[in-house]
Amino acid sequence: MEWEWIAAVTGFALAMAGTPGPNNTMVTASGANHGFRRTLPFLSGIAIGVAIIMLVVAGVGSSLVSAPGIRTVMKWAGLLYLLWLAWRIGGARPKAEGAAQLETTPLTLMQGALFQLVNPKLWAMVAGTVATYGGTAESIGPFAIAITFAIIFGVATLASTVAWTLVGVGAGRFIKSDRAMRLFNWTMAALLVLSLIPVLVE
Repeated sequence: MEWEWIAAVTGFALAMAGTPGPNNTMVTASGANHGFRRTLPFLSGIAIGVAIIMLVVAGVGSSLVSAPGIRTVMKWAGLLYLLWLAWRIGGARPKAEGAAQLETTPLTLMQGALFQLVNPKLWAMVAGTVATYGGTAESIGPFAIAITFAIIFGVATLASTVAWTLVGVGAGRFIKSDRAMRLFNWTMAALLVLSLIPVLVE
């Protein structure tokens, strides 16, 4: 096992998973509005989806994500879905004055996993990972590389989304009014849209 290679991939995964993006923005908003326990299925689904996509793409090679047509479709499908999610987050209304919970229900495990299919940041990350690290571990076979990618990125994503959810939970405890919750939600919605800019202009 090439431990230096694993350390490099782990560092890259933590950096990519920990930075602001669609996944982290959504779990932060969910943590503030629904609490940690009700956000747990969604963040678990995100980690599972990331691991599965990394496993599949690393297993079949980078041709899937490097094809211009496929990347374009994924990019714009992700944009439309994220705009809908931003509107859903921003337009969510507290049940009552001072209430922390919303009329809407939190996203589910399945929604978290399926969202990764159109998450533009993830596909850019997968393409970069496979291209940069896929052929640099000479003593590890292709299947082992794919498994390693899936485990590392799945765990890194889980750790990141847990941390960002707790940030949201902490923020939610300081939000005491309907107006403040609305402002927080629209701020999260704006950040969700802004997180797409680096990917869309690549």
